[in-house]
Amino acid sequence: MNQKMNRRSALTSALKGSLGAGLLLGCGETATTKEPTSGTDRAADKPMLMKVGCQHGGTGKENLEFLARHGVFNMDAGSPKEIEGLGWDLDDALKKKEACEKYGISLDAYHLPLTSAGIERVSTPNIMLGKSPQRDREIEQIQQMISVAGKAGVKILNYNTTILPVLRTGRTVDPGRGNASYSTWNYEEAIRRNEPKTIAGEVSVDQMFERITYLLDRIIPVAEEYKVQLANHIADPPTPVGYRGITRWNSPDVFEGIKRFAQLYDSPYHGFNLCLGSTAEGLKDPRTEILPIIKWVGDRKQIFNIHLRNIKGGWNNFQEVYPDNGDMDFVQVVKALRDVGYAGMVMPDHIPHHEDPGSALQGHAFAFGYIKGLIQAIGSS
Repeated sequence: MNQKMNRRSALTSALKGSLGAGLLLGCGETATTKEPTSGTDRAADKPMLMKVGCQHGGTGKENLEFLARHGVFNMDAGSPKEIEGLGWDLDDALKKKEACEKYGISLDAYHLPLTSAGIERVSTPNIMLGKSPQRDREIEQIQQMISVAGKAGVKILNYNTTILPVLRTGRTVDPGRGNASYSTWNYEEAIRRNEPKTIAGEVSVDQMFERITYLLDRIIPVAEEYKVQLANHIADPPTPVGYRGITRWNSPDVFEGIKRFAQLYDSPYHGFNLCLGSTAEGLKDPRTEILPIIKWVGDRKQIFNIHLRNIKGGWNNFQEVYPDNGDMDFVQVVKALRDVGYAGMVMPDHIPHHEDPGSALQGHAFAFGYIKGLIQAIGSS
C-alpha cells in the first residue's frame, strides 16, 4: 500500500503541474481516510442517515415536480452539457443545480461518460481498451469533469469500468404481478446464442485491473483536490471467466473482485456506487451473502451511493423484480446500511416493465414509497 501511496503522491504533483492553475485553483487540502465504524457500536444507537434518491428523468420542471410530489429530495441528474473536446459546461452544471434547488432538491451526483452501455457505445472507449495516447486525452476530459463537479458543489460522480455492456437474454412475464415483465439473464441461453467478441478481443482480469489502475492513478488526485467521491458501479452481471473474450473485474467471485477494487487506493474519494442487484447477480444465495458485503464495504466507508434493485435467482440465472418480491430481504439490507453509518442516497433501479404507457413512472413511484417506508420504519424502531 505504501508503494501505491508513494506513486499517487508523485502523480498528484505531476498532475498539478500538467493540469494548470485553472483546473486546481482554490482546492482544499487532501482529505484523510476515515476510521472504520467500530464493530462494538450497538445497532440501536445508530442514527438513520440515508435518504431516498433518484437517477432518472433529468432536471426539467416535470420531473422535478414528480420527485418533489413523491418526497424525493436528492438526485443524480445525469450529466451537464458536454463541450466537445474539453469536458462539461460549468454554467450548465450550475443551472441544473439551481433548477433542483427551486424544488428543495439537492443535486448530489452526476454520471461520468464511463457508462454500462458497452465499449462500442461510450464516448470514452479508449480508457477501457487501454489505448494510448487516445486514452490520455479522454482521461484529461474526465479530469476536467471532476473539476466542474467540484466547482458546482456536486460531491459524487458515478461511473463504470466495463467493456461488455449490461447483459440480458430476454424478459419474463409475471402473471402474479399484473403481467409485469422482468429483465432476465440466463448464461446457458447466452452461450447458445454464440455472440461475438467485442473490438477489445481477449481481456483478462489482470488487464482489466491494469486499465482501471491507469485511470485511477490520474483521476483520484483530482477527485481529492475537489473533494468529489468517485463511485464505481460493478459490471452487470458478473459472468464466468472469458465470456465473449472478457473477464469482468468483479468476476467470477464478485466479493473478491469488490475487495480487490476497494483496496487499490486508500482514499475517501475511492469507492462504490454499490448496486445491490448487480452484486446479488454474482451470488449463489443473495439473501445471506449480500449482508457481509455491505458490512465489509460500509465499514471501510466506501459506499457512496446505493442502487436498491432486487432479483429472483443469482449467479448465471436471474430476473430483475420489484423491491418487495425478490430474494433479498431489504429490511435486513437497510438495517445493515444503517449499522455501517451509510448516509447517502438509496435509489430505485431497473424498474420492471409493463405495456401500460405510464408503467415507468408508476414503478418509480412505488419504489420511492417502498424505500421511504423502509427508512422511516427502521429509523423509528
